[in-house]
Amino acid sequence: MFEPTTPYQPAATRYSDMTYNRCGASGLKLPAVSLGTWHNFGDHNPYEQMKQLLFTAFDNGITHFDLANNYGPEPGAAEKNVGRILKEYFAAHRDELIISTKAGYEMWAGPYGDLGSRKYLLASLDQSLKRLGLEYVDIFYHHRPDPETPLEETMGALAQAVRSGKALYVGLSNYDGPTMEKAAAILDELHVPFVINQNKYNILDRTVERNGLKETANRIGKGLITFCPLAQGLLTDRYLNGVPADSRIAADGRFLHRSDLTDARVEQIRELNAIAADRGQTLAEMALAWLLHDGKVTSVLIGASKPQQILDNIGALKNTAFSDDELKRIDEIAARQG
Repeated sequence: MFEPTTPYQPAATRYSDMTYNRCGASGLKLPAVSLGTWHNFGDHNPYEQMKQLLFTAFDNGITHFDLANNYGPEPGAAEKNVGRILKEYFAAHRDELIISTKAGYEMWAGPYGDLGSRKYLLASLDQSLKRLGLEYVDIFYHHRPDPETPLEETMGALAQAVRSGKALYVGLSNYDGPTMEKAAAILDELHVPFVINQNKYNILDRTVERNGLKETANRIGKGLITFCPLAQGLLTDRYLNGVPADSRIAADGRFLHRSDLTDARVEQIRELNAIAADRGQTLAEMALAWLLHDGKVTSVLIGASKPQQILDNIGALKNTAFSDDELKRIDEIAARQG
């Protein structure tokens, strides 16, 4: 039984300062900064903290909350917790929100967890909608390519999600350029609104530049939303002088390890931090601004454990312009082995 709630009244000025970018050639716009729920919406996180993160985001124009079926811990917890908050506090604002979720990692035992199969994707979407308490999601992603399932089957399942009214748009996550272009052609034939790609991208990780995803998405009119924009916290001032006790490396070693913080990596971070300081930005602000500077990234997905981190990240939008010299220096530093 839920406790009675105090009504939430969003800030009247919430749309005054946020930038909204169109997803490729589609009619859908996303905020330049979106809120991801990968790390901080599991059952080990305080409910009050999760509420305040969503309130702060929406109060400042972040209309897009990104989830996946396996976000937790435990898998499904993020959808369940966000769903409760949506029901209790955002019911009157559903049409102002973009809610996305994904399927493509194993969620249950048995032979039907094929990561791109029609059976798996559609069953997973039904489970996600039940946890979220929603009739539809705005964007439903295939979370990663599945070499064991024909691409036509996976894209057909995404088409069915839209035709059934359970998703308004579809996206692809962790695809490379050539595979994404093949998938896009199938979806175009099926008249499915494929609008966005979600991939890892930051100053230190240029995979989408090397595998053709960024160039292809821009060429064929698809959006790009990037996760890990701060390289799990490396592109902040957190690790300039060691490992703080409350840092992600110290407190949660699932995705970032002490071994990642080599002397060479620390030197890179310090040099990048110096460029940011010359720009009047924090390193985190510069890292986010860098992703948005050329207009080819629709939105950056941030994670946050404190409301102030959301506000700090939004500050990146004050200056997303870079000189040629700054871009060259950043590229030279990033190209070195960390």
